[in-house]
Amino acid sequence: MDKDSGARNSSGFNTLSYTPNGAAYSNWVEIDLQAIENNIRRLRAQARTQVMAVLKANGYGHGAVPVAQAALRAGAAWCGVARLEEALELRRAGLDCPILILGYTPTGRYAEAIAAGISLAAWDDSQVQAAVQAAGRVGGAARLHLKVDTGMSRLGTQPEGALHVARAMAAAPRVIFEGLFTHFARADEPASASAEQQLGQFRQVLAGIEAAGLRPPLVHAANSAAIFCRPEASFDLVRAGIAMYGLHPSPDCRLPPGFRPALAWKAVLSQVKTLPPGRGVSYGHEYVTRAVERIGTLPVGYADGYRRQTSNQVLIHGARAPVVGRVCMDQVLVQLDGLPEAREGDEAVLIGRQGEARLPAEELGARWGTVNYEVVCGISPRVPRVYLGEEG
Repeated sequence: MDKDSGARNSSGFNTLSYTPNGAAYSNWVEIDLQAIENNIRRLRAQARTQVMAVLKANGYGHGAVPVAQAALRAGAAWCGVARLEEALELRRAGLDCPILILGYTPTGRYAEAIAAGISLAAWDDSQVQAAVQAAGRVGGAARLHLKVDTGMSRLGTQPEGALHVARAMAAAPRVIFEGLFTHFARADEPASASAEQQLGQFRQVLAGIEAAGLRPPLVHAANSAAIFCRPEASFDLVRAGIAMYGLHPSPDCRLPPGFRPALAWKAVLSQVKTLPPGRGVSYGHEYVTRAVERIGTLPVGYADGYRRQTSNQVLIHGARAPVVGRVCMDQVLVQLDGLPEAREGDEAVLIGRQGEARLPAEELGARWGTVNYEVVCGISPRVPRVYLGEEG
Protein backbone atom coordinates (compact mmCIF):
# COMPACT_ATOMS: atom_id res chain seq x y z
CA MET A 1 0.00 0.00 0.00
CA ASP A 2 1.31 3.44 -0.85
CA LYS A 3 1.93 5.65 2.16
CA ASP A 4 -0.23 8.39 0.68
CA SER A 5 -3.00 6.22 -0.77
CA GLY A 6 -6.49 7.65 -0.42
CA ALA A 7 -7.80 11.17 -0.28
CA ARG A 8 -7.32 13.60 2.58
CA ASN A 9 -10.35 14.80 4.48
CA SER A 10 -10.96 18.35 5.63
CA SER A 11 -9.00 17.78 8.85
CA GLY A 12 -5.90 16.75 6.92
CA PHE A 13 -5.93 13.09 8.01
CA ASN A 14 -5.62 10.23 5.57
CA THR A 15 -8.95 8.77 4.47
CA LEU A 16 -8.57 5.29 3.05
CA SER A 17 -10.85 3.93 0.40
CA TYR A 18 -12.90 1.13 1.96
CA THR A 19 -14.96 -0.96 -0.45
CA PRO A 20 -16.38 -4.50 -0.52
CA ASN A 21 -13.65 -5.30 -3.04
CA GLY A 22 -10.94 -4.72 -0.45
CA ALA A 23 -9.30 -1.62 -1.90
CA ALA A 24 -7.40 -1.21 1.38
CA TYR A 25 -6.51 -3.41 4.34
CA SER A 26 -9.00 -3.50 7.19
CA ASN A 27 -6.22 -3.13 9.74
CA TRP A 28 -2.49 -3.06 9.14
CA VAL A 29 0.89 -2.17 10.59
CA GLU A 30 3.12 0.42 8.96
CA ILE A 31 6.88 0.05 9.46
CA ASP A 32 9.02 3.09 8.78
CA LEU A 33 12.35 1.65 7.63
CA GLN A 34 13.95 5.08 7.59
CA ALA A 35 13.25 5.22 11.33
CA ILE A 36 15.12 1.92 11.73
CA GLU A 37 18.08 3.35 9.82
CA ASN A 38 18.02 6.55 11.87
CA ASN A 39 17.95 4.58 15.11
CA ILE A 40 20.84 2.34 14.09
CA ARG A 41 22.98 5.36 13.17
CA ARG A 42 22.25 6.91 16.56
CA LEU A 43 23.05 3.65 18.35
CA ARG A 44 26.38 3.40 16.55
CA ALA A 45 27.21 6.97 17.58
CA GLN A 46 26.24 6.24 21.18
CA ALA A 47 28.05 2.92 21.53
CA ARG A 48 31.15 3.73 19.45
CA THR A 49 31.53 0.06 18.66
CA GLN A 50 29.92 -2.57 16.46
CA VAL A 51 26.13 -2.93 16.62
CA MET A 52 24.16 -6.16 16.40
CA ALA A 53 20.59 -5.75 15.16
CA VAL A 54 18.48 -8.11 17.28
CA LEU A 55 15.70 -9.56 15.12
CA LYS A 56 14.15 -12.29 17.24
CA ALA A 57 10.37 -12.76 17.27
CA ASN A 58 10.08 -11.61 13.65
CA GLY A 59 11.99 -8.44 14.40
CA TYR A 60 9.89 -7.68 17.51
CA GLY A 61 6.81 -7.95 15.30
CA HIS A 62 8.15 -5.50 12.73
CA GLY A 63 9.30 -8.08 10.16
CA ALA A 64 12.77 -9.58 10.46
CA VAL A 65 13.98 -9.41 6.86
CA PRO A 66 13.05 -5.82 5.94
CA VAL A 67 14.28 -4.56 9.31
CA ALA A 68 17.55 -6.47 8.94
CA GLN A 69 18.11 -5.00 5.49
CA ALA A 70 17.47 -1.48 6.79
CA ALA A 71 19.74 -2.00 9.82
CA LEU A 72 22.58 -3.30 7.65
CA ARG A 73 22.22 -0.34 5.28
CA ALA A 74 22.67 1.93 8.29
CA GLY A 75 25.86 0.18 9.40
CA ALA A 76 24.83 -2.66 11.70
CA ALA A 77 27.60 -5.28 11.62
CA TRP A 78 25.71 -8.32 12.95
CA CYS A 79 22.24 -9.77 13.17
CA GLY A 80 21.10 -11.59 16.30
CA VAL A 81 18.19 -14.02 16.63
CA ALA A 82 16.83 -16.41 19.22
CA ARG A 83 16.36 -19.57 17.15
CA LEU A 84 17.81 -21.40 14.19
CA GLU A 85 14.63 -20.97 12.13
CA GLU A 86 14.96 -17.20 12.46
CA ALA A 87 18.57 -17.29 11.29
CA LEU A 88 17.75 -19.49 8.31
CA GLU A 89 14.97 -17.09 7.29
CA LEU A 90 17.56 -14.33 7.01
CA ARG A 91 19.89 -16.54 4.97
CA ARG A 92 17.07 -17.56 2.62
CA ALA A 93 16.37 -13.87 2.06
CA GLY A 94 19.94 -13.45 0.81
CA LEU A 95 21.53 -11.83 3.86
CA ASP A 96 25.18 -12.86 4.11
CA CYS A 97 26.07 -10.86 7.22
CA PRO A 98 27.30 -12.52 10.43
CA ILE A 99 24.38 -13.98 12.39
CA LEU A 100 24.42 -15.20 15.99
CA ILE A 101 21.76 -17.41 17.54
CA LEU A 102 21.60 -15.97 21.04
CA GLY A 103 19.48 -18.79 22.48
CA TYR A 104 19.38 -22.58 22.48
CA THR A 105 19.93 -24.63 19.34
CA PRO A 106 19.32 -28.40 19.46
CA THR A 107 22.67 -30.10 18.89
CA GLY A 108 21.08 -32.29 16.23
CA ARG A 109 20.68 -29.17 14.09
CA TYR A 110 24.18 -27.75 14.52
CA ALA A 111 25.12 -28.97 11.05
CA GLU A 112 22.43 -26.80 9.46
CA ALA A 113 23.72 -23.74 11.26
CA ILE A 114 27.35 -24.44 10.45
CA ALA A 115 26.59 -25.07 6.78
CA ALA A 116 24.79 -21.72 6.64
CA GLY A 117 27.65 -19.86 8.33
CA ILE A 118 25.59 -19.10 11.45
CA SER A 119 27.30 -18.63 14.81
CA LEU A 120 26.02 -20.49 17.86
CA ALA A 121 25.77 -19.79 21.56
CA ALA A 122 27.19 -22.62 23.70
CA TRP A 123 28.08 -23.15 27.34
CA ASP A 124 29.19 -26.73 28.05
CA ASP A 125 31.49 -29.49 26.87
CA SER A 126 28.75 -31.55 25.26
CA GLN A 127 27.82 -28.68 22.98
CA VAL A 128 31.44 -28.17 21.98
CA GLN A 129 31.79 -31.84 21.09
CA ALA A 130 28.51 -31.77 19.14
CA ALA A 131 29.81 -28.77 17.22
CA VAL A 132 33.04 -30.62 16.37
CA GLN A 133 31.10 -33.59 15.02
CA ALA A 134 28.63 -31.45 13.07
CA ALA A 135 31.42 -29.37 11.54
CA GLY A 136 33.16 -32.56 10.44
CA ARG A 137 30.02 -33.81 8.74
CA VAL A 138 29.52 -30.64 6.69
CA GLY A 139 33.20 -29.90 6.14
CA GLY A 140 33.06 -26.50 7.83
CA ALA A 141 33.95 -24.74 11.04
CA ALA A 142 31.64 -24.08 13.97
CA ARG A 143 31.71 -20.51 15.25
CA LEU A 144 30.87 -20.51 18.95
CA HIS A 145 30.10 -17.75 21.45
CA LEU A 146 30.51 -18.80 25.07
CA LYS A 147 27.54 -17.62 27.12
CA VAL A 148 28.19 -16.89 30.80
CA ASP A 149 25.37 -16.68 33.34
CA THR A 150 26.34 -13.78 35.59
CA GLY A 151 22.93 -13.36 37.20
CA MET A 152 20.09 -13.80 34.72
CA SER A 153 19.86 -17.46 35.79
CA ARG A 154 18.81 -18.64 32.34
CA LEU A 155 21.21 -20.09 29.79
CA GLY A 156 24.97 -20.08 30.22
CA THR A 157 27.81 -21.57 32.18
CA GLN A 158 28.39 -20.39 35.73
CA PRO A 159 31.31 -17.94 35.96
CA GLU A 160 33.55 -20.47 37.72
CA GLY A 161 33.17 -22.89 34.81
CA ALA A 162 33.73 -20.38 32.02
CA LEU A 163 37.50 -20.81 31.67
CA HIS A 164 37.14 -24.58 31.34
CA VAL A 165 34.61 -24.25 28.50
CA ALA A 166 36.69 -21.52 26.87
CA ARG A 167 39.71 -23.86 26.83
CA ALA A 168 37.56 -26.61 25.31
CA MET A 169 36.36 -24.28 22.56
CA ALA A 170 39.83 -22.95 21.82
CA ALA A 171 41.35 -26.45 21.63
CA ALA A 172 38.60 -28.16 19.66
CA PRO A 173 39.24 -28.95 16.00
CA ARG A 174 36.91 -27.28 13.50
CA VAL A 175 35.75 -24.83 16.15
CA ILE A 176 36.35 -21.08 16.15
CA PHE A 177 36.05 -19.53 19.61
CA GLU A 178 34.46 -16.39 18.24
CA GLY A 179 32.78 -14.68 21.18
CA LEU A 180 32.16 -14.37 24.90
CA PHE A 181 28.94 -12.83 26.21
CA THR A 182 26.47 -12.39 29.03
CA HIS A 183 23.04 -10.83 29.47
CA PHE A 184 21.88 -8.32 32.08
CA ALA A 185 18.74 -8.92 34.13
CA ARG A 186 18.19 -5.34 35.33
CA ALA A 187 20.10 -2.99 33.07
CA ASP A 188 16.87 -1.04 32.52
CA GLU A 189 16.78 -0.12 36.23
CA PRO A 190 19.50 2.51 36.64
CA ALA A 191 19.05 2.62 40.42
CA SER A 192 19.70 -1.11 40.80
CA ALA A 193 23.18 -2.42 41.59
CA SER A 194 22.44 -5.70 39.83
CA ALA A 195 23.90 -4.76 36.43
CA GLU A 196 27.06 -3.43 38.06
CA GLN A 197 27.46 -6.71 39.96
CA GLN A 198 26.92 -8.75 36.81
CA LEU A 199 29.39 -6.62 34.89
CA GLY A 200 31.94 -7.13 37.66
CA GLN A 201 31.55 -10.90 37.43
CA PHE A 202 31.80 -10.80 33.65
CA ARG A 203 35.00 -8.73 33.82
CA GLN A 204 36.51 -11.32 36.16
CA VAL A 205 35.65 -14.10 33.71
CA LEU A 206 37.12 -12.10 30.85
CA ALA A 207 40.29 -11.39 32.84
CA GLY A 208 40.80 -15.10 33.47
CA ILE A 209 40.29 -15.96 29.82
CA GLU A 210 42.65 -13.17 28.73
CA ALA A 211 45.27 -14.35 31.22
CA ALA A 212 45.10 -17.77 29.58
CA GLY A 213 45.69 -16.13 26.19
CA LEU A 214 42.24 -17.13 24.94
CA ARG A 215 40.38 -13.84 24.45
CA PRO A 216 37.97 -14.26 21.53
CA PRO A 217 37.54 -11.54 18.88
CA LEU A 218 34.11 -10.47 20.18
CA VAL A 219 33.17 -9.74 23.78
CA HIS A 220 29.63 -8.43 24.27
CA ALA A 221 27.25 -7.74 27.14
CA ALA A 222 25.20 -4.59 26.48
CA ASN A 223 21.56 -4.81 25.49
CA SER A 224 19.53 -1.72 24.55
CA ALA A 225 19.19 -0.52 28.14
CA ALA A 226 22.89 -1.00 28.91
CA ILE A 227 23.91 0.94 25.79
CA PHE A 228 22.51 4.04 27.51
CA CYS A 229 22.50 3.18 31.20
CA ARG A 230 25.75 1.13 31.36
CA PRO A 231 27.96 2.45 28.53
CA GLU A 232 31.04 0.88 30.18
CA ALA A 233 29.59 -2.50 29.13
CA SER A 234 29.89 -1.83 25.39
CA PHE A 235 33.09 -3.90 24.81
CA ASP A 236 33.44 -5.02 21.14
CA LEU A 237 29.76 -5.21 20.23
CA VAL A 238 26.37 -4.05 21.54
CA ARG A 239 23.09 -5.87 20.98
CA ALA A 240 20.39 -3.42 19.93
CA GLY A 241 16.89 -4.79 20.33
CA ILE A 242 14.06 -2.56 21.53
CA ALA A 243 16.03 0.65 20.94
CA MET A 244 16.50 -0.14 17.25
CA TYR A 245 12.71 -0.05 16.90
CA GLY A 246 12.56 3.37 18.58
CA LEU A 247 10.92 2.09 21.77
CA HIS A 248 12.06 2.86 25.30
CA PRO A 249 13.78 0.02 27.20
CA SER A 250 11.79 0.92 30.33
CA PRO A 251 10.12 3.90 32.03
CA ASP A 252 13.38 4.48 33.91
CA CYS A 253 15.68 4.01 30.93
CA ARG A 254 14.37 6.13 28.09
CA LEU A 255 15.84 6.81 24.69
CA PRO A 256 17.32 10.25 24.12
CA PRO A 257 15.69 12.67 21.66
CA GLY A 258 16.14 11.79 18.01
CA PHE A 259 15.06 8.15 18.14
CA ARG A 260 11.86 7.43 16.24
CA PRO A 261 9.31 4.63 16.74
CA ALA A 262 9.20 2.59 13.55
CA LEU A 263 5.78 0.98 14.02
CA ALA A 264 2.25 2.32 13.64
CA TRP A 265 -0.90 0.19 13.85
CA LYS A 266 -3.96 1.42 11.99
CA ALA A 267 -7.48 0.35 11.09
CA VAL A 268 -10.36 1.57 8.94
CA LEU A 269 -13.56 2.86 10.54
CA SER A 270 -15.80 0.31 8.86
CA GLN A 271 -19.23 1.46 10.07
CA VAL A 272 -20.71 4.32 12.08
CA LYS A 273 -24.20 4.15 13.55
CA THR A 274 -26.32 6.21 15.92
CA LEU A 275 -27.79 4.22 18.80
CA PRO A 276 -30.61 5.21 21.16
CA PRO A 277 -30.25 5.35 24.96
CA GLY A 278 -30.21 2.00 26.70
CA ARG A 279 -28.74 0.00 23.80
CA GLY A 280 -26.25 -2.73 24.73
CA VAL A 281 -22.94 -2.77 22.89
CA SER A 282 -20.90 -5.89 22.00
CA TYR A 283 -20.87 -9.26 23.76
CA GLY A 284 -22.37 -9.37 27.23
CA HIS A 285 -23.70 -5.81 26.93
CA GLU A 286 -21.10 -4.65 29.45
CA TYR A 287 -21.49 -1.19 27.93
CA VAL A 288 -24.95 0.34 27.56
CA THR A 289 -25.51 3.71 25.90
CA ARG A 290 -26.56 6.43 28.35
CA ALA A 291 -27.96 8.75 25.68
CA VAL A 292 -28.09 8.93 21.91
CA GLU A 293 -24.53 7.93 20.97
CA ARG A 294 -22.51 7.48 17.81
CA ILE A 295 -20.69 4.13 17.83
CA GLY A 296 -18.04 3.12 15.30
CA THR A 297 -16.76 -0.33 14.43
CA LEU A 298 -13.10 -1.07 13.70
CA PRO A 299 -12.12 -4.37 12.02
CA VAL A 300 -9.46 -5.34 14.57
CA GLY A 301 -9.72 -7.61 17.58
CA TYR A 302 -7.96 -9.90 19.99
CA ALA A 303 -7.09 -12.35 17.20
CA ASP A 304 -4.95 -9.52 15.81
CA GLY A 305 -3.24 -9.01 19.16
CA TYR A 306 -5.47 -6.19 20.42
CA ARG A 307 -6.26 -7.12 24.00
CA ARG A 308 -9.64 -7.00 25.72
CA GLN A 309 -8.84 -4.34 28.33
CA THR A 310 -11.74 -1.90 28.76
CA SER A 311 -9.49 1.16 29.07
CA ASN A 312 -8.34 1.06 25.45
CA GLN A 313 -8.42 4.18 23.29
CA VAL A 314 -7.74 4.94 19.63
CA LEU A 315 -7.01 8.09 17.66
CA ILE A 316 -9.55 9.32 15.10
CA HIS A 317 -9.20 12.77 13.51
CA GLY A 318 -6.40 13.48 15.95
CA ALA A 319 -8.60 12.97 19.02
CA ARG A 320 -8.97 10.07 21.41
CA ALA A 321 -11.98 7.81 21.09
CA PRO A 322 -12.63 5.28 23.89
CA VAL A 323 -13.20 1.62 23.17
CA VAL A 324 -16.59 0.56 24.51
CA GLY A 325 -17.91 -2.92 25.17
CA ARG A 326 -15.91 -6.09 24.91
CA VAL A 327 -13.17 -6.39 22.31
CA CYS A 328 -14.27 -9.15 19.93
CA MET A 329 -12.10 -11.62 18.05
CA ASP A 330 -12.11 -9.53 14.87
CA GLN A 331 -13.78 -6.22 15.77
CA VAL A 332 -13.84 -3.48 18.34
CA LEU A 333 -16.32 -0.67 18.95
CA VAL A 334 -15.49 2.94 19.77
CA GLN A 335 -17.57 5.82 21.07
CA LEU A 336 -17.54 8.76 18.66
CA ASP A 337 -19.33 11.46 20.65
CA GLY A 338 -17.30 14.62 20.23
CA LEU A 339 -16.20 13.49 16.78
CA PRO A 340 -19.15 14.48 14.57
CA GLU A 341 -16.91 14.50 11.48
CA ALA A 342 -15.92 10.82 11.88
CA ARG A 343 -17.32 8.66 9.12
CA GLU A 344 -16.88 5.30 7.46
CA GLY A 345 -13.53 4.94 5.72
CA ASP A 346 -11.65 7.17 8.18
CA GLU A 347 -8.32 6.05 9.56
CA ALA A 348 -8.06 5.03 13.22
CA VAL A 349 -4.67 4.74 14.92
CA LEU A 350 -4.16 2.09 17.57
CA ILE A 351 -0.42 2.77 17.97
CA GLY A 352 1.38 5.76 16.53
CA ARG A 353 0.73 9.34 15.52
CA GLN A 354 -2.18 11.15 13.93
CA GLY A 355 -1.48 14.82 13.37
CA GLU A 356 -0.04 16.10 16.64
CA ALA A 357 -1.68 13.36 18.72
CA ARG A 358 0.31 10.33 19.86
CA LEU A 359 -0.65 6.95 21.22
CA PRO A 360 2.64 5.14 21.86
CA ALA A 361 3.17 1.42 22.39
CA GLU A 362 4.38 2.24 25.91
CA GLU A 363 0.97 3.67 26.81
CA LEU A 364 -0.86 0.68 25.39
CA GLY A 365 1.45 -1.59 27.37
CA ALA A 366 0.67 0.30 30.58
CA ARG A 367 -3.08 -0.03 29.91
CA TRP A 368 -2.63 -3.75 29.32
CA GLY A 369 -0.45 -4.30 32.36
CA THR A 370 2.57 -5.27 30.29
CA VAL A 371 5.51 -3.73 28.41
CA ASN A 372 5.96 -2.25 24.95
CA TYR A 373 8.02 -5.31 23.94
CA GLU A 374 5.02 -7.61 24.38
CA VAL A 375 2.63 -5.20 22.67
CA VAL A 376 4.55 -5.10 19.38
CA CYS A 377 5.64 -8.75 19.49
CA GLY A 378 2.03 -9.75 20.08
CA ILE A 379 0.59 -8.22 16.91
CA SER A 380 -0.65 -11.23 14.98
CA PRO A 381 1.04 -12.37 11.76
CA ARG A 382 -2.36 -12.06 10.07
CA VAL A 383 -2.07 -8.27 10.32
CA PRO A 384 -0.39 -7.07 7.09
CA ARG A 385 2.93 -5.25 7.44
CA VAL A 386 3.33 -2.29 5.07
CA TYR A 387 6.89 -1.01 4.65
CA LEU A 388 7.61 2.67 4.13
CA GLY A 389 10.96 3.92 2.88
CA GLU A 390 11.85 0.55 1.36
CA GLU A 391 14.62 0.65 -1.22
CA GLY A 392 13.85 -0.47 -4.74
